[in-house]
Amino acid sequence: MIQHLDVDGVPTLLAATGGPMRAGLTFRVGTADETLVRSGITHLIEHLALAPLGLADYHVNGATAQAFTTFHTQGSEADIAAFLTAVCGNLSDLPVARLDVEKEILRTEWSSRGAAAVDSIPLWRHGARDYGLISYPEWGLGALTADDLREWTARWFTRENAVLWIAGDRVPAELRLALPAGTRQPAPTASSALPQTPAYFVSGSRAIVLDSVVRRRAAASVFSAVLERELYRSLRQEAGLSYTTTTGYEPRGDGYAMLRALADALPEKQDAVLGGFIDVLAKMRVGRIEQADLDATIAKREDFLGIAEVDAARLPSYALNVLTGEPNLSVDEHRAELKAVDLADLHEVAGEMIASALLMVPGGLTADWAGFAAAPTHSAEILQGTTYSSKEGNAALRVGVDGVTLLQTGDPLTVRYDDCAAMLVWPDGARQLIGSDAIALHVEPTLFNLHPGAIPAIDAKVPGDRQIPMPARAPDAIPQPQAPVRQPTASATSTWWELPAMVLSGMGVLVVGALSVLLTLAMLLTETKPGEEPLWGGVVVLWLLTVILTLPIVKLRRRRRSR
Repeated sequence: MIQHLDVDGVPTLLAATGGPMRAGLTFRVGTADETLVRSGITHLIEHLALAPLGLADYHVNGATAQAFTTFHTQGSEADIAAFLTAVCGNLSDLPVARLDVEKEILRTEWSSRGAAAVDSIPLWRHGARDYGLISYPEWGLGALTADDLREWTARWFTRENAVLWIAGDRVPAELRLALPAGTRQPAPTASSALPQTPAYFVSGSRAIVLDSVVRRRAAASVFSAVLERELYRSLRQEAGLSYTTTTGYEPRGDGYAMLRALADALPEKQDAVLGGFIDVLAKMRVGRIEQADLDATIAKREDFLGIAEVDAARLPSYALNVLTGEPNLSVDEHRAELKAVDLADLHEVAGEMIASALLMVPGGLTADWAGFAAAPTHSAEILQGTTYSSKEGNAALRVGVDGVTLLQTGDPLTVRYDDCAAMLVWPDGARQLIGSDAIALHVEPTLFNLHPGAIPAIDAKVPGDRQIPMPARAPDAIPQPQAPVRQPTASATSTWWELPAMVLSGMGVLVVGALSVLLTLAMLLTETKPGEEPLWGGVVVLWLLTVILTLPIVKLRRRRRSR
């Protein structure tokens, strides 16, 4: 049984456990609440709240997710009280003396993180906003000030916007949650950058990944597990194409959940894996779902609901539901909900999954043959303005009063000033405008014939609070136009014969030409007597020979001039 309590105005959940005491303090704030120009602010505050604690003899940690931030610990009753009390004290009075140090730590953390197959999916689905921000670097860190952090904590890290959960016999007597008053914040509103679904995009990853949005319910959670069983059976056991086949189901807090599926592939098997993956999806969509898979999934869930520690294990997800206002069911209600799920429910979820699907495919492959539309990689709108030519190639940059368009062959990129999520600003004059739809347009002054006022005109149109200063680049990192490729000049040793050849050819032309002229005049002035054969055939041969001897002179002169 999970008890609902109150500790210093913070809603508190308590459930018994037979193991060590553990606890977590969860706030309804995450990366999806930020903007691109302030990306990283929640993560930075999480680090600052933990930094003064140093090394602990018990487990402590923090995590910033898309919609939630959690501080959790495991240890004795005194350890838990000391940890959570200190965290709340640091949140109320941030140790800003460590601001620059923690910024550097976060930059290092980002640079050292490995790229996962699913990292770019939020960007493609949501753009450069809310749930899509997790795909971007934490560009906002550099400009964040102590006042920015205090303002953010005052809004989001409050007792009304938090839930404390404890797996243990009681609330530690020494625990104090000195948080400011505030209001409960709703779940972020999810945007979409996709004109239509199902859609697909091409990635450099070797994996095939499906991302979808479905209604949050027991049938969707069960379907995720059933889909994983089918992918494993089809792509690994039967076809031997994939090693990793997995699915995930994550409630978003707004009545919907993210449902994902992944299958890895060797480079030479990617085409086959994609075909097999889509075959599984098609099978589920038409309702060819095995009753045995449904029964096995429900049995596994019921086993979990029957363990002695079930309430303690449910505490973290239970706390998220409290924060977002989603309903929390008892164990018996969960069992009843699971037993009510049938094949018709799974068939319905499969339809929702396909209808909202975003498919990531490896490079060189497409999915339009399976009914997936290509996600947009360029803009439909081309703005009016002053056009500046490129110093290389056929591209052009158009700077207007409403935004900027990069004109490329068939693939224009446009970012409107009023829809610019952020603009990266380099000291050397380079700019990168990022639209809320995730279209990124890079302006390199060294590559375009720009008027001196073009970059200042762009800067004046993009609001200052959307401009992100970037560190200076090394000279060799600034792109330069490529020099025109010149044909190699023939050396003197390879052309010594050209002039003698022209002289000899010219002498031949003079001799043969003179003979041709004399013979022609003789034939015209001499009267041919009856019975004598005219020599006109010889005249024609001489003139043809004259022309042939002239051709080398013409070709060699043209060749020398072309150099």
